[in-house]
Amino acid sequence: MMKRWHFLKRLLPLMAGVVLLLSACGRADLSTLNPQGPVAQEQFDLMKLSIIIMLLVVAIVFAIAIYVLVRFRRRPGDDRIPVQVEGNHKLEIIWTVIPLILLVILGVPTIQSVFGLAQDYSKDPEAVVVNVTSQQYWWKFEYPKLGVTTAQELVVPVGTKIAIEAQSADVLHSFWIPALAGKIDTNPGGNVNRMFFETPDKEGIFLGKCAELCGPSHALMDFKVKVVDQASFDNWVRAMKAPAVLPEDPALAAKFQSQCLSCHAVGNLGGPAFPNLTGIGDRETVGGILVNTDDPKYANEGSTYDNLYRWIKDPQAVKPGNQMPKIDLTEQELEGISRYLADYKLNYESEALAQNDATDDSQESQE
Repeated sequence: MMKRWHFLKRLLPLMAGVVLLLSACGRADLSTLNPQGPVAQEQFDLMKLSIIIMLLVVAIVFAIAIYVLVRFRRRPGDDRIPVQVEGNHKLEIIWTVIPLILLVILGVPTIQSVFGLAQDYSKDPEAVVVNVTSQQYWWKFEYPKLGVTTAQELVVPVGTKIAIEAQSADVLHSFWIPALAGKIDTNPGGNVNRMFFETPDKEGIFLGKCAELCGPSHALMDFKVKVVDQASFDNWVRAMKAPAVLPEDPALAAKFQSQCLSCHAVGNLGGPAFPNLTGIGDRETVGGILVNTDDPKYANEGSTYDNLYRWIKDPQAVKPGNQMPKIDLTEQELEGISRYLADYKLNYESEALAQNDATDDSQESQE
């Protein structure tokens, strides 16, 4: 037993060190402690206020407890009963009033924030309205005022209110952009939840997540929020509305139309059931989880072509449980469609954002 105790005493400091080390791991754009927009900043300030009040209460309680333990400890030979404070109206008023004051200090700004952030900006002419539909395991973004539908990448202009109307096409999901706003559930059955957030006054790429366990690939249900300048946003809207560009090879174009456009869409062609592929060559990821980069370092990274090839060849190997089956394609057809989609770019971004690597979250770490 003593040997086991000595082993545990040596193990505990090591485990404590590991916990502290791992607590520093993570992404800057996946942290609510690094707000990048006005809504996120307001929520962060409220969090700081509640933590300060909590630490103040803990510090005072511990200080009083230590004082009482030292000041009123039983001394040798002293068998007297300490003075009883039961019924002391002054003390009872003090320890009743102080918590009430703290609750008011926390409650007033909390109520103001809750009601302020619950405003509906869907009728605001200055706001960009986005209908968000979650599905296993991808995100559909529809801009009803602009007549544009896309997937997996929410493109929005800088310094703008974004009115979100969220629902689910299957099971319960949760829409969350940690650096920009709090989360909101997307419910099935036509139930629409609303929220808004404001984009920062700088361009940047931010990570979004599903925050509700929704199946085997819940952890892989990511999306990107791309904040661009107004000119780039206008260019993107125009490019999304442009007629579809099909592969130059007629045989490959026919195969793409028969095998892919029955579910997906490009430009004005195809079906709306599954992710819109228009401009997929510009996106930061394929399938929300395969990161497009020319400098891959991890298993989920690769060039846009490599990621598309990998996804189309076996979608279930990348994201188990998703609704895309294997497609009956020859190796030549697989390579041709992957290359066509990788080259399907809208080229709407500013130079600064186009040079931003999806694997680099340095923009989000800037205050």
